[in-house]
Amino acid sequence: MTDNPTLAIVQEAPVFLNLDASLEKALRLIRAAAKGGAHIVCFAECWLPGYPVWLDFAPDAAVWDHPGAKALFRILFDNSVTADGPHLKALQKTSDELDIFIVMGSHERSGNTLYNTSFTFTPNGGTPTAHRKLVPTYSERLVWGRGDGSTLTSIETPWGNMGNLICWEHWMPLARAAMHALNETIHIAQWPAVKDMHQVASRHYAFEGRCAVAAAGSYMTKSDVVESFLSLHSDEPEALAMLEAMPGDMDSQIHSGGSAIISADGSYITEPMYGTPGTVFGALDMALQKEQAQTLDTNGHYSRPDIFELSVNTSPQPGVTFKES
Repeated sequence: MTDNPTLAIVQEAPVFLNLDASLEKALRLIRAAAKGGAHIVCFAECWLPGYPVWLDFAPDAAVWDHPGAKALFRILFDNSVTADGPHLKALQKTSDELDIFIVMGSHERSGNTLYNTSFTFTPNGGTPTAHRKLVPTYSERLVWGRGDGSTLTSIETPWGNMGNLICWEHWMPLARAAMHALNETIHIAQWPAVKDMHQVASRHYAFEGRCAVAAAGSYMTKSDVVESFLSLHSDEPEALAMLEAMPGDMDSQIHSGGSAIISADGSYITEPMYGTPGTVFGALDMALQKEQAQTLDTNGHYSRPDIFELSVNTSPQPGVTFKES
């Protein structure tokens, strides 16, 4: 492995709500990124099989008992990954084969609850490491449950620890403090699209954590949403009507991209890419990160543990536990 890894962000639209077709597309894009020299390949928030855009754009998405909203949730439920399912196994096999790290945003189904889960695949690592979004943001609570502290973690890489947070978790100060204490050298920040304030949060995280940050977003038009949905070949008129009711014509951008790679000093390694699909590449400078640590280490010389103390509960929090008598 090289001293300075190349990171790639895949900024493409999934085959919206079609899990099998989205996985097939992801594997093709991962192979292309690896051929382009990437050691780490990452995707946007819940890319498999697409951010639930109707929550943000479709009228009546939050109306109680709305048939279109219920149908879309059911379809999403049926097209979400499971921890022991074939889709994650295929990604792990690809990580092993190509000897690369993969970070994939996903909808994860566990029981009857969906989670916004990011899976990190380590080459020859066996099983992926999961991080579930701690607090679904605003209307996202209509589709996702809350993660717990058991998935607030990082993994080892040849270049130091790598972790990730999802979207508005970057505005949870204590979540940031917990991740900084894991001594990340590389951080994956996943967003639906990396808007202006998302750029601010990602750059702030890089500067505060003295780590490289991949700000990962997707590019998606209304046509990508509707035509991909039709690829399911299912008779779901209420669901289709809700997607078609989103404003704009078929060429209108739903997510504009904005993926960027940021250095430990908060500057851009790769400037944000807006308005087009593609893959963003950037080489990380690990020596620069060590130099930046001279002035700021929020978990070390720039902390005051005699004044501030953070306790993180990393135990799983199931609703029901069964014990033998």
